[in-house]
Amino acid sequence: MNGFTLMRNILMRQWRRWLDGMAVAILLAYGWLAWSVQTGVAPIDPVYAAVRERGVLRVAVDPGYRPFVEERNGEFVGFDIDLVRALAGELGVEVIFVRSGFDALYDQLVSRQADLIASALPYAPEQGFRARFSQPYFDGGFMLVAPAGSSITGLPDLHGRRLGVVLGSEGDALARRFALTTPVTLVEAEDATALERALRAGAIDAAILDHVAALGAVANGDLRIAAALTYEPYVLAMPAAAFQLEAEINRALARLAARGLLVELQRQWMARGN
Repeated sequence: MNGFTLMRNILMRQWRRWLDGMAVAILLAYGWLAWSVQTGVAPIDPVYAAVRERGVLRVAVDPGYRPFVEERNGEFVGFDIDLVRALAGELGVEVIFVRSGFDALYDQLVSRQADLIASALPYAPEQGFRARFSQPYFDGGFMLVAPAGSSITGLPDLHGRRLGVVLGSEGDALARRFALTTPVTLVEAEDATALERALRAGAIDAAILDHVAALGAVANGDLRIAAALTYEPYVLAMPAAAFQLEAEINRALARLAARGLLVELQRQWMARGN
């Protein structure tokens, strides 16, 4: 028997052992699933089981995105902080916050240093291999803001009018694409506050602002959100194994939303001056 034949036989035996092992694993998994269905014993979510045993929900946050999470006098405050505390109350557990940089948030889940991420986190399906997500609780997309008494209800109404944008923002890019097909005068400003002043002074007819800035702008009642232009859902993230925690979080979010808490948190944290 030459060396090639010997090596081939060894590899074939290893391949058969691997296939046999996989077959056993599949049969065991199938048997467990069938037994669970017949006996009514549900699979175990190890993350949720640990939360219940500790009585504590560990939440990873990045204190770098006001008004969702920031640090004041050594304590975390913000929209997401209040939301998570309310969710923990619904679940009947305490909450502790784990400081993290934004780039390391998912690593906190994988390493089991946190059970949940709450940090103005956009929905990221590409992270589905290591995380699962709650239902959205906030839209971080761009809004069209206009004076309260204007007839503007969308971008098409700006034909021949003046549209304000924050220079270099995604809203700026959105407006430039719109201007390729519709005659509109773009007025660029350094920040959202300057656009608000221009709107109130009548220097522009509408402005594109992110949702947080838009909510702050309309708080006085003289401006309004005329249309939502983009959609960027913010969600809470959990480890991929946390199927029961996901269900409990979603049920709690639905209860809090029905009681008006999400709207109240928007008023509290997104009005100007917070």
